[in-house]
Amino acid sequence: MFYALLVVTLTVALLTSVLVARFFSDAVLKILKSIIGPELADAWRKYMSFAIVVVGVSGGVSTYEIQKYLQTGREQTIELTGPRWTIEIYRTVIDTLSQISWVMLLFFLCAMVAYVIVRVAESTRDQRRQRKEDDDAV
Repeated sequence: MFYALLVVTLTVALLTSVLVARFFSDAVLKILKSIIGPELADAWRKYMSFAIVVVGVSGGVSTYEIQKYLQTGREQTIELTGPRWTIEIYRTVIDTLSQISWVMLLFFLCAMVAYVIVRVAESTRDQRRQRKEDDDAV
């Protein structure tokens, strides 16, 4: 049963992570296009999708929790019943989503700061260009 639980939690975490990565793919691509341009945005979107999946799976599959069902020497192991399966799968989904939410929060905060920096730089450049045009006109 230990191996079955390990495979099921890994599969659930992987599916959850892939679905979340697909769900946010368009939003991440639009944000990256506005910050770093279209030529690099797709590569960075792929990296973000990879990061979402890796963090989701590593956060969703808790080997410590699964070890409770592994028989070790004299210790009493917990029996893997239907309700326990449900709880473990639920915990896997919640932990996966929790870890992904931290990654996405960090990404969006960094993207917001980068967006402000890009806009300020563009505004400053436009103001310099306008002053130069005004000086040339005089």
